[in-house]
Amino acid sequence: MASVSPGMQAPSFDGSTMTGHRLSLAQGLAQGPVLLAFFKVGCPTCQFTFPFLERMHTQLQKQSVQIWGIVQDRAPDAAQFAAKFGVTFPILIDDSPYRISREYGIAHVPSLFLINSDGQVEIFSDGFSKADILSIHRSMAQRLSATPPALFLPSEKIPDFKPG
Repeated sequence: MASVSPGMQAPSFDGSTMTGHRLSLAQGLAQGPVLLAFFKVGCPTCQFTFPFLERMHTQLQKQSVQIWGIVQDRAPDAAQFAAKFGVTFPILIDDSPYRISREYGIAHVPSLFLINSDGQVEIFSDGFSKADILSIHRSMAQRLSATPPALFLPSEKIPDFKPG
């Protein structure tokens, strides 16, 4: 379990995306809630999860939904991952000594933190949890008064959980 949990204030950070753009959590929260998705490019559960996060991003981006990947790998590897899995939301590089990951107490990937605009962690999830991802999707949609399509399609075989 991460050392940052629901109800706690999210640690502030800033970092560079794989394209060199600087982002800070404070800057993101000024625009609304932010979903942080910590991952490693070689993680099979991350590879399974990120296309669904991208689907969420696509469904809600017009309402200024912010999903940020935070990768513990090099920028070229992150760029390959993004291309292979169709990820278009920003990916921040958290390479050695993994400052951001340490501040959040990341023990497993993927680890997801939905942070509300007040900076508090609303939802934490690690691994792939269908119920948690649906809760995040529902929370973001309600907050933005949006009615997105279903995140998981009836034709998809989605497990309830995949450990990270």
